[in-house]
Amino acid sequence: MSTIKIQSPGLFTTVQDLGRPGFGPMGLSPSGAADSIAFRLGNRLVDNDDGAAALEMTLIGGTFSFPEGSIVALAGSDFGASLDDHPVAPWISLKINPSQTLRLGPTRSGARCYLCIQGGIKVNSFLGSASTHILSGLGGFEGRALRKGDVLSIGPATATFRERRISSQRLQHLSARKVLRVTSGPQSDWFPESSHEAFYKNTYRVTEDSNRMGLRLEGAAIPPHSRGQMITEGVSLGAIQVPDGGEPIILFVEQQTTGGYPKIANVISADLPSIGQLRPRDEIRFEQVDVKTARALFKEQEEILASEDLIEE
Repeated sequence: MSTIKIQSPGLFTTVQDLGRPGFGPMGLSPSGAADSIAFRLGNRLVDNDDGAAALEMTLIGGTFSFPEGSIVALAGSDFGASLDDHPVAPWISLKINPSQTLRLGPTRSGARCYLCIQGGIKVNSFLGSASTHILSGLGGFEGRALRKGDVLSIGPATATFRERRISSQRLQHLSARKVLRVTSGPQSDWFPESSHEAFYKNTYRVTEDSNRMGLRLEGAAIPPHSRGQMITEGVSLGAIQVPDGGEPIILFVEQQTTGGYPKIANVISADLPSIGQLRPRDEIRFEQVDVKTARALFKEQEEILASEDLIEE
């Protein structure tokens, strides 16, 4: 079996797949790739199933060697990658010969880059998933971020090498957004009209105190609601909570599964991958849509992912 050796892990690199949904009642959020669109596209470039485990890098990429060689693709943000000092572009499949070294640096665009490898990363499955859940120390490679010297197994090759790339036209329609579309949250009627006006008209900045559990935002405070304290209840991926200080929090892939703050809105499914590409100090806005529109946008996104001209050879 082929392997990948971690010469340098970068800032924060973990093994992820598409997550383990359905375990919220047990107190375990789904985890999985923060940008599921980039993750799926990267896997398709190397002839993997969409959910094959890969490496997710955050803000600063790592350095990796492949003793037996491999077929890989980089997807997501541009981390200025090079193979033996030769520049490597994202969104294209790449053949790596034995003992070549792939290096990635700081991001040039969004927050995360995926290293997808033909055959997928092979780790022990936990509740049906290879994803690392950092908060609980479960899944992935020993339940933690990767370290220098780690050696991971790669599954057997599934096809011979073909240079494949994502259509630039299709990629444009799938690119990350800075205007996040949302539907009304379960407690949206707790907030006065002035709160909704502030929420939708103002720009918010992602703070340094953000991670896979949630993104804290700073900007115009949402005026306090007047309904008193709410009973803790289950929360969904992409829910936007408003704590007492009035600055919103977007709950993300390693969120707590219950919460006691009112939720003014929820990011729609089609825009959840965009959250995964937000960096500290990025500025975003919110746009309200109805549930019918949210479903149509998700359907449109999936149709693009299923289009025959998505991948060029």
